[in-house]
Amino acid sequence: MTGLIAITRQVSPAINQCELTHLERQPIDWQRAQAQHREYVEALRSLGVEVVSLLPRLDLPDSVFVEDAAVVLDDCAIITRPGADSRKSETDLIAQVLFPYRRLFHIQAPATVDGGDVLVVGKRLFVGISSRSNQDAVEQMQGFLTPLGYTVHPVKVTGCLHLKSAVTQVGENLLLVNPTWVDRDGFPGMQFIDIDPSEAYAANAVLVGDHIIYPSAFPQTRKRLEAAGIKLVAVDASELAKAEGAVTCCSLVFNK
Repeated sequence: MTGLIAITRQVSPAINQCELTHLERQPIDWQRAQAQHREYVEALRSLGVEVVSLLPRLDLPDSVFVEDAAVVLDDCAIITRPGADSRKSETDLIAQVLFPYRRLFHIQAPATVDGGDVLVVGKRLFVGISSRSNQDAVEQMQGFLTPLGYTVHPVKVTGCLHLKSAVTQVGENLLLVNPTWVDRDGFPGMQFIDIDPSEAYAANAVLVGDHIIYPSAFPQTRKRLEAAGIKLVAVDASELAKAEGAVTCCSLVFNK
């Protein structure tokens, strides 16, 4: 085992009532989404991660996207305040799950932030300023984390829902990026792999040890990753992609 744990939640039967911001609504096949989510959980387990699988919630259509409810660091966890009102009650459920593992901080109004807007690279947090996350959240996070030795950096996001739709970590100091949605200059000291321009949503990957979990829908960007020596476990995430979800959204991965 890797010493990593992942919190996941099974797909809500109400997933077709999910929030949408940048995509047109399409029917989501719940049974297929469930099967794809099980494949994703098995991918985590194949990399030595202990998975905690929470039961689905009929009353919370977006609750499979557990990443948005918290940011888990080695020293603490921040319970978010999601930008969509329909998702705000998800955070209490995740706080209960994380309480045995971490000291908890809670984002308060008027701040809003989704975990999908927070990219953690070592002791640096890059926070997307988006339709879901605001500057008030950045300032609260700075207050929580500066005494613990972290720095928090706001980054402007355009064209997509979350920062991690535009950029994710795929190596120690290596980011996978869609440069049309986020400016590389916001990440000083980092190296970059650009997505293939034909695959706008290809910048989302889950880094687990020296592997990434990566959607099978982006073969051209996958070639770029493999050419850089990155080891991948590919999964089909096509149904949850219709809900503006991606592979990072579906888990909270952290050191036990």
